[in-house]
Amino acid sequence: MILLTRAMVHPWLCDLMGHLTTRHYMAIFDDASYVLLARTGWSATEPGWAGKGWADVRHEIDYVAEVSAGTVLEIHGAVTRVGRSSIDSAMEMRKLHNGEVAARLVAKTVFFDLVARKATPITDEMRARLGG
Repeated sequence: MILLTRAMVHPWLCDLMGHLTTRHYMAIFDDASYVLLARTGWSATEPGWAGKGWADVRHEIDYVAEVSAGTVLEIHGAVTRVGRSSIDSAMEMRKLHNGEVAARLVAKTVFFDLVARKATPITDEMRARLGG
């Protein structure tokens, strides 16, 4: 796994009990996923990728340890499988100060033709970058 991003848990990201709320776990993992997807060579802002993007089709999160306001987090992740038109990935949310795992996410993401609104094959270049 490689470092994808860091995040600060602010009080306004917490629930009524003072812990990072579920909706914001997903937001932090989502930010990290774009860093992981960029490693394929894909870019939302480059003209050569116009009309191509990604669609998440599955997420599974395990909440391992409490996360409270003031915690600095790191998200580490890796692509675990490259298919014809999808990738599987795994990520860990770790507390920066002690490396404790706070949450784990596994996901399936489909390379997507945004015009035709359907899956499209992962390119050879993307596959090579991912080692698949």
